[in-house]
Order: sequence, then structure tokens, then C-alpha cells
Amino acid sequence: MSPQKKTTIAPANLIGILPLQEAVLFPHTVIPLAVVKKPGIQLVEEALREGKPIGLTVLKDREIENPEPDDVQRVGTIGVIQKMLKVPDGTLRCIVAGQQVFKIEQFTQTAPYMVAAYTELPDVTVEDEQLVAMQRNLGGLFQKLLSYLPQAPREMEMEVQNITDPAVLTYFVASTMRLETADRQALLEERDTGKRMRKLTLLLTKELEVVELGHKIQSDIQREMEKNQREFYLRQQLRAIQEELGEVDPQLAEVNELREKIDAAGMPEDVKKAADRELDRLSKVPQASPEYSVIRTYLDWLVTLPWNSETADHIDIKAARVILDEDHYDLEKIKDRIVEYLAVGKLKKKLTGPILCFVGPPGVGKTSLGQSIARAMGRKFARLSVGGVRDEAEIRGHRRTYIGAMPGTIVRAIRDAGKKNPVLMIDEIDKVGADFRGDPQSALLEVLDPEQNNNFRDHYLDLPFDLSQVLFICTANSLDTISPPLRDRMEIIALPGYTELEKLQIAKRYLLKKQRKANGLKETQVQINDAAIRAIINDYTREAGVRNLEREIGTVFRKIARKIAESPRYKARIKPENLAEYLSKPRFFNEVRKRVASVGVATGLAYTPVGGDILFIETQAMPGSGKLVLTGQLGDVMKESGQAAVSFLRSRSSELGLSEDYFAKHDLHIHVPAGATPKDGPSAGIALATSIASILTGLKVDPNLAMTGEITLTGQVLPIGGLKEKVLGAKRAGISKILLPKRNEMDLDDIPKEVRDTMTFVPVEELSDVLYQALGKRVISPVPMGRETAETNNVVPMRRRNGVVKQQRRGTGDRKRRVAVRKR
Repeated sequence: MSPQKKTTIAPANLIGILPLQEAVLFPHTVIPLAVVKKPGIQLVEEALREGKPIGLTVLKDREIENPEPDDVQRVGTIGVIQKMLKVPDGTLRCIVAGQQVFKIEQFTQTAPYMVAAYTELPDVTVEDEQLVAMQRNLGGLFQKLLSYLPQAPREMEMEVQNITDPAVLTYFVASTMRLETADRQALLEERDTGKRMRKLTLLLTKELEVVELGHKIQSDIQREMEKNQREFYLRQQLRAIQEELGEVDPQLAEVNELREKIDAAGMPEDVKKAADRELDRLSKVPQASPEYSVIRTYLDWLVTLPWNSETADHIDIKAARVILDEDHYDLEKIKDRIVEYLAVGKLKKKLTGPILCFVGPPGVGKTSLGQSIARAMGRKFARLSVGGVRDEAEIRGHRRTYIGAMPGTIVRAIRDAGKKNPVLMIDEIDKVGADFRGDPQSALLEVLDPEQNNNFRDHYLDLPFDLSQVLFICTANSLDTISPPLRDRMEIIALPGYTELEKLQIAKRYLLKKQRKANGLKETQVQINDAAIRAIINDYTREAGVRNLEREIGTVFRKIARKIAESPRYKARIKPENLAEYLSKPRFFNEVRKRVASVGVATGLAYTPVGGDILFIETQAMPGSGKLVLTGQLGDVMKESGQAAVSFLRSRSSELGLSEDYFAKHDLHIHVPAGATPKDGPSAGIALATSIASILTGLKVDPNLAMTGEITLTGQVLPIGGLKEKVLGAKRAGISKILLPKRNEMDLDDIPKEVRDTMTFVPVEELSDVLYQALGKRVISPVPMGRETAETNNVVPMRRRNGVVKQQRRGTGDRKRRVAVRKR
């Protein structure tokens, strides 16, 4: 930078400026300086040669390499160089004595070093009794501080006693204390001696409190060390005496070994006291006693647990997103939620918050998501499967009074991880049962509560263990079997099934590479095109996840590996035409058209723990006495939906063209195939009604259409759950048109775009709309707003004759009067 223009200020008020990184020079004190930069070296040499003082100011930011006028404090101290020594590397070592405080008014040049015009800032000292009292108090505090510092020279105490000028005393104390640079600069800029002394007294009091606390801690540690050293020396002497006498006790050697492990385990104080107490018991119990092995096993568990060993979190949000994208395709909402969780933990310096619970069908990547989170954070990963657990002791452990007692699975998993803050995945939490041995889900309430698990007490350990730093992630296939209190402690993140396009991409990006490596194949030895992968997806697997897809690809590659092993030059090109050579005949067929080709068959949608699926509802009418039979292992709710559908259609029998005694002379049989599979829920209501309406009208249901929705007795269509999974199941079955409740229309945003673009969705509010879409004909008319359902209003009882009740319907308009007869 070129020198600035000269000002009109007299040369006597100009001084060269030497910026300091963090040292602050006070008047009437000296400091050693190491000058390493070229501008500073030139300034010091010229000042020493010409006998001129220099101005020393501290930088606003010590990291600045080439300071400019805006980078230095405006208040500094004029210093005189007393001694200087040039080091062989070209740098200078000098001692500078402070004289007077000055303020920079204006910089006149910046090269080769900074020069500024300045004015001196004298001390303002008001002599009064308060100043004298503060001076004595400051001196006393400083002498007390020196008493705690044995390395401080005793001459400093005499120096403080001999200083009579209060301003000089403040500068001397401030220069010898350990203060932050900002505090030193604030003291230098304060020109009122009384105020400066008050600030310094406050800083000195705080420093004295810290030093006294440190001295107390050091004294306590010293006493503890002396006690431990005394015990150590005595034990060493005892061991030497026993070895000299040839009386080495194996039990004593084992106790000493355990004592060393306890000391090195880093246990909390209360845990260490319990361990020492048990160790003392062990030393007094004979080795032949059964109690000896119980205590020894207990101590082994205590010394192997990571009481104070943890993994430092390295949360890089961008790297975490890259890792999630590498390990999983799509799942954008889930990835965003995980990244948000990690971002909050990074800002708070601590990962706390709700327990994440991944819910979805098998094979969609729930467990691998937990592994990716652990890899993104740099933490240890431990997996704990609780499927089928029915004993509460599996979670909390057994009490030591039982033979073969051991800690619960939570403590065992942390022991295996080796760190107190692993990512612990509790797998299959929805499959935890309960019986006479307790309820494991209730035991998990404390484990999965961030407000309580910092003091988790395992029955076996009977000591508090901090689980608050463990990142718990749960997985489940369904929420129905999880108790509401446990579900309330978790944040549910749904992982629905994959579409055909997503499965194709997952296979190309992950599964093919994995199976090639697993079967020892090279990419040049086997090629499989997209059409073949689609054929495997549609004809050989019918699932929400990709587990079976990976299994079938592995089957293909194993057969190819065998051929290559027999003939090394063999190369395979897998196409849909030759796929049957490796996987035999297809296992699944699109049979929707065939199944709904008959009258009385409708296609419904179902939600299962393994994803969405379609179900066929078949109805037959036959001469009888008005019975309704429902088969197919249906639950009570689904049976009631069928009864509601029949009741509604009976109320509209005239519109369906049925005689008044049709239902009295015919039986209806409703069957839902796959009779070995239990089925329940209200969402098949409109499908049941459509199947019945089809057999009553003789009209076939549209084979490309499936439907879901709950039906009311008045023909209204109510919303249902699991729409995304049901639609994906329908897509896999080849359905192209979906009837859904009007109030579920907003849920269509959750369905992948490629599915929405290839399917037609028709929102419906009444059963009349459902039958119009399904049968292609308006078989019943919609109910006007505010009107009651036909055949259910304006009915009044009439007289009873011979055990028969006659009811008369009041006509409206030109309608004829009808009489309905019902046997008692």
C-alpha cells in the first residue's frame, strides 16, 4: 500500500505504531517482545537507532496477518526500547518499557510501517479516603493471590507494599495477573484511577475464587493420592512378603487384578463405592463358596461397561446427506427428517429429542437407515432384536438372587458396543409380547424416555446407568400392537413400499453390485437389462420392499457363477426371454380381470404389515329365508361392514328393481378368498356393497378398478388410513383406477408422482357414486342434502293381526302407498 498524504499535524505528535497480537503494555511496566514481521523489525531498528519511542497497540483480531489501520485498537501505550537482540533467523527480541497512554487521532502512513498522529491520555486520580481504602484492599487481595502461587517470586509482595501511587499499583497488578486481552484493553482505556481500580478489584476477586477452588481440589486430590499410594505400598510390601515366604494367594492376586480394573474403568463415584464394597466382600469369601462366582461375575460386568468411554460426534450435515444418498435411493422425506435431527443436535452440541421409530413393511431399509445414521455421526452401531420377547427381565435384567442372573439386553448391547453413546437400534418393537412374566413394552417406557433414562437402573446391576447419550432408533412393521404410552414416546417415521421404478433403480444402483460381489462375478461376465429386472419384479416377487428381489437376483447370479466355474469364458446376458432358465416359471400373474369376470365380484384394497395388497370380494344370492353368511376368516368390524352394506341396499331395493320380498326369499353369501388369512377393518365397506350390488343387478364390476372406503348405514363413504400403501399394492397388481373417499383426496400428495401419472383416482362421497363408477350405470340415485334415506323415514306402526305386524309408509306427492310386512 502506498503512503498516505501528509497531514498538517506537527512531526512531534507522530509516532510509529507496532501492533501486538494479544499482549497489552501498561505504563510503568516492562514486557519482552518477539518481533518477527518485516514492518515491525524496521520500526524497532529505526526507533532504537534514532532514540525515539514507539506506540504499542493490540490487534482487534489476533489472527490478522497483515494489519491495517482499522485492525488495531485506538488506545495504546508509548514504549521505550531498553534492550534489543537480533536472532540468527532475522527476528528481534527486545524489552520495552511502558511510559504513557496515548490515543491515535489519525494515521499518516501505512508503509513501510504504520505512523499515526496521537494525543496523550493522562491518568485522572481523585485523592480521597475511598481511593485509599480500595488501594489497600487491592494490595491485600493481590498478596493473598500470591500466597496460592508458590512459583511467584517473593519480591512481588515487597514491590506491592512499596508502591504508593494508586495508578502505578493498578498497572503493576494488571500486568502480573492472568487476564483476557479484552479485559487488559478495557483497564488501559479507563483513565479514571478509581474506576480502573474498582474493575481490577472485581477481576482479581474472581481470579482469587478460581485459584482457591483449584487449590482445594488439588488438596483433596493430594490427600486421595497419598491414601492410594499408602495402600499401594502396603499391598506391594504384603505381596513381597508372601512371595518371600512362598505363600502367594491366587485369590489375592485375582482381587488385586480386579482392583486395578476398577480403578481404570472410570466409574462414577457411587458406582466405584459399590464396586469397592463388593470387592471387599470377594476378598473375604472362600473361592469354593458359590457366592464367590456370583460376586466375581458381577464385578466383571461392572469393569467391562463403558462408564466413561464415549465416541466424539463428528456431525457434518453435507457428508451425512451424501452417506444417506449412497446407502438408500429416494426416501427423500425420511432423509430430510434425519438430516434435520442431526442439524439440531449439531447446533445444541447434544443429540437429544424424540426417539425415532421407522415403521414400514419388511425389506424397505429400516435397519440400514440406522446403520447409515451411525456412520454419518461416527458412532458405534448396535442392534437389539426384541421380536418375540415376553419376559420383562430381558429388558431390565434378572436380580442377582437368581442362579444364572445376568443384565438385560440394553446393558448387554452397550457393553458390546464398547461406548456409552452408541446408536442402538431396537428392532421389531411391534412384536414384543406380554404374559405372566411381565410386559416388556412397559419396561421400555423408561428406556425410551429422554427425560428418565439418564438414571436407568438395571435389576442385575442395581446401579444407575446413564442412557441419555444413547441414540435409540426403533423399527416396526405395524403400529397396531405397540401400546399407546410407548408410541407417544416415539416420533413415527413411515417408510412405505417402493414403486416398480424405485425397485428398478435400487436394483441397478445397489443390489446388482452387491450380488456380483457376493457371488464373485465381474461386471463383464454378466449383464442384465432393465426389462429383465422389471420381469423379476412383476413375475417373481410381489412385495413392498426389495428383500425378495435381492434374493432372486442372487439366485440368477449363483447359477451363472456355476456355469463360469465350469467354463471360464462363459458370459451371460439376462433378458426376459431367457429368465426362466435361471428362475423357472413365473410365480405371480395379473389375474384381476379373470377374478372379476363374474357377476358379484369386486376388488378391494387392504393394508397389511408387509405393505398394501388387493382382495377379491365374492357374493352369491340363492333361494332361502333371508340369511346373510360371511366367510373368509373375517373380523367383527368387517362383518359389521357387510351387514351395513346389505341393510343399505335393502333400503334401496326398489331402485335396484327388486321385489319387496326379494331379501326375505333369498340368502346372501359373501366370501373373501384367501380364507387362511385373517381380515378385518372397515375400509372394505364400499367394496362389499359393490359386490352385493353387482349380484343384485347382474352388472359386472369394472376389472381395472379397485376401491377402499368405509360405508355408513346411510350410504356415506368415510375416510380410511394407509392409502399410500394400498395404492402401491394396487399398482403392483395391475390396477389402473382407484375409488377413494373424498376426504382422503389430500393424501394423494404422498403417493409418488410416477404412480399418480399412470393411475386414475376418483374421489367419492356416496355409495351411489361408487356404484356408478364400478358398474357403469346409475343403479341408485344420490340422496339429496337434508333428505333421509328411502324406506327409512315416515314409517308408522299399524295394527297387529294374528302375530303379523303391518307397517304403512306415508306417501309424498304422487307416490303410491306401500305396505311392508315383516313377520314377528
